Amino acid sequence: MIGKISATLCLWLGIESNKTSHNEKIISAIGATIGISLTVAISSITLHTTLLSPASVLIIASLGASAVLLFAVPHGALSQPWPVVGGHLVSAFIGVTCHKYLPETAISAGLAVGLAVGAMYYLRCIHPPGGATALTAVIGGPDIFNLGYDYLLSPLLINVLVLVAVAVLFNSLFAWRRYPAHLNAKHFQSLPHPVHADDDISLTTEDFNAAIQGIDSFVDITEEGLTELLELAKQHAETQIEHPSIVKTGHYYSNGKIGHLWSIRQIIDGDDQHRTSNDLIIYKTVAGYESYSTGSCEREAFRLWARFEVIEENDLWIKAKNITS
Repeated sequence: MIGKISATLCLWLGIESNKTSHNEKIISAIGATIGISLTVAISSITLHTTLLSPASVLIIASLGASAVLLFAVPHGALSQPWPVVGGHLVSAFIGVTCHKYLPETAISAGLAVGLAVGAMYYLRCIHPPGGATALTAVIGGPDIFNLGYDYLLSPLLINVLVLVAVAVLFNSLFAWRRYPAHLNAKHFQSLPHPVHADDDISLTTEDFNAAIQGIDSFVDITEEGLTELLELAKQHAETQIEHPSIVKTGHYYSNGKIGHLWSIRQIIDGDDQHRTSNDLIIYKTVAGYESYSTGSCEREAFRLWARFEVIEENDLWIKAKNITS
C-alpha cells in the first residue's frame, strides 16, 4: 500500500525514474564545472571586477542554467547552438530595450520576459535561460544598466560562445553524447543496423524503455509522454497504409520508416505526360537518411518505395491531404 502511494505521488510530482548511469551523471557534472569555471573567469576579466562582485554574479546566473542543458541534456532541442546563442542574445536585446525606454516597474520586467519568450518562439531559438537574461537587463542594477547594449557583446556573447565551445569539445570526448545533436545523429547512422529496411516491427513501451537505457543520456520527455506519442503515431499511421497510386514530379514522398531509416524524397525530373512503370525518374533526398543525395530509379520502384505523399507545414513533414490519383 505504501509503495502504491509513493508511486502515485511520484507521478503527480513528476519524479521520473532516472535511467542514466552513474558515469553519465558524473560526466555531466564535470562538464558543467569546466564550462562555468571558464565563463566566470572570462566575466571577471571583461568586466574588470572581482570574482564575486554583483555584476559578475548577475551576468553568470542565466549561463548557469544554460550549463545544465548543455552538459546534462546535450541532445535536447533547447540545448542546441542556435537556441543557446540566439536565445540569450535576442532576450538580452529585448531586456536592454525595455529598461531604456520603459519605466522601471514590475510590468516592464514582465514585459521583457514575455517579449523574449515570443521572440524566441518566432526565431526558433527557445532557450529557457534566455528569460533570466532578459530579466537581468531590467533589474540588474547600475553595473548592468551602465553596459547598455554592450551587455549583448561583452560579456554575454563572449561567454555564451565559450560555453558552447566547451560543450562541443567536452561532449566530443564521448561517442554517445556528441554535440550538437546532429553529430550524434550521424554517429548513430554510421552504426551497423541489424534490421532490414523492409522489416515490419511493432514497437512497444518496453522497447522504448530499453532504448532510453541504451542511449544513457537524459531524455527530456516523460515516459508517459513518450508512449502517448508512440500510440498517436501508430493511430495516425493506420489512416493510410497503401502506396500512392501515382507519383508526380515536384512532389515529396516518405518511406514511412521510424528512426534513422526514415527518408523524404522529392522527384525532380521525370516525364509525367507519358509516364510508364519502367520510365526513369530522378529524385533528391531532402530529409532523413542520406539527406542531400540524389539518385534515379524506375517510376514503379519509386512508387513501391514511397509509403505516402507528404507536405511540409511549420517545418514538419506530414501526410498530404486529399491526394488525387
